[in-house]
Amino acid sequence: MKNKRVWVWRNMRVFDGIKTLPNKMTLIVEKGKITYLEPEPQPYLEETLKYMGDRSENIKLAGENGLITPGLIDCHTHIIYGGSRLNDFVLRSEGASYEQIAKNGGGILSTLQDTRALSEEALLEQSLPRLDALISEGATTVEIKSGYGLTLNDELKMLRVARQMEKQRSVRIITSLLAAHAVPEEYKEYADAYIDLICNEIIPAAVAENLVDMVDVFCEKIAFSPAQCEKIFKVARQHNLPIKAHAEQLSNSGGSALAAKYGALSVDHIEYLDEIGIKALKQAGTVAVLLPGAFYMLREKQRPPIELLRQYQVPIALATDANPGSSPIFIPSLIMNMACTLFGLTTQEALSGFTVNAARSLGLDKQGLGYLDIGRPADFCVWNIKQVEDLCYAIQPGRLQQRVFAGVPDNV
Repeated sequence: MKNKRVWVWRNMRVFDGIKTLPNKMTLIVEKGKITYLEPEPQPYLEETLKYMGDRSENIKLAGENGLITPGLIDCHTHIIYGGSRLNDFVLRSEGASYEQIAKNGGGILSTLQDTRALSEEALLEQSLPRLDALISEGATTVEIKSGYGLTLNDELKMLRVARQMEKQRSVRIITSLLAAHAVPEEYKEYADAYIDLICNEIIPAAVAENLVDMVDVFCEKIAFSPAQCEKIFKVARQHNLPIKAHAEQLSNSGGSALAAKYGALSVDHIEYLDEIGIKALKQAGTVAVLLPGAFYMLREKQRPPIELLRQYQVPIALATDANPGSSPIFIPSLIMNMACTLFGLTTQEALSGFTVNAARSLGLDKQGLGYLDIGRPADFCVWNIKQVEDLCYAIQPGRLQQRVFAGVPDNV
């Protein structure tokens, strides 16, 4: 019955994804859409009843005197995995680098073994609490990558778990096939053969089961070359799948420019991105996704080229990069704070990075997500704060008063 009701929020401050609206607003939701977003009417009750007409008996006052933002969109996560990477953390605390840990059997390949060992049911059970953590902090859309299976069966297993998560929670899940995350041990001397496996078997099988929304790669010297990634981009294009890329995280390989050439929705990490790559992103309309959690956890020194991104007006998105090794962080507002303190983003850039620009990085802007306006989907959060910038300022869980997904409040 809830989705048949007309929900009303009144006397609200609203951040629409780009700016904070100057007046207190009334927001009305009907059939999953925002149907009214106007300054608080006077008198409120008479004006609202007049607007609603003969449907007035269905009106339910859902909230008053809060602050509304679009639902947060976490556009880059790895939350489906088995085991832990606590040992990696200990080694880093003793001075080992990301590359040293990876070369000695830690990193992605360590998580691979733990993930392969679990059934779909066990993997779902271990992964749902991570999704719940993001939801509890305002996420209404979460992108989830595979990449800890690296066999046909295990990659499909991860994607099936992601689809199951969407069925079990009030959240939108976008799946990315990241089979090109690392070269598995069994292909250690045959990386090109593994690329062939991805192109000829894994992608077609994922498409056949309707498990994949987009394709991602890790283009880096410890992972895959631009030439190898390009083979995957070509196959993704044949299957009409959008692409993304982990690129320029540890070195400048040209992966971002290559991804932009193929119309990538986003390139992610990009600490070593140069001006040539940024020009390519601008020309292609590709979003730059910054991941300050990984930068922080790995103690990196090379910051992303923020000023050049601004100069060329490349949209900047943010994400948790929630994963067991380099960013075991499940609090979007913490990532906003890190983006401001570590990368020098403004609070406005950080807030748009988890809303309107995050939607664009997943192609969801075409569905109206990430921005609040009449006619757009009713995915939003009500916060117990006075100013929206407080989400970037204070690292303080528990401020989410209400989360609305597809027009239905969680706790009404």
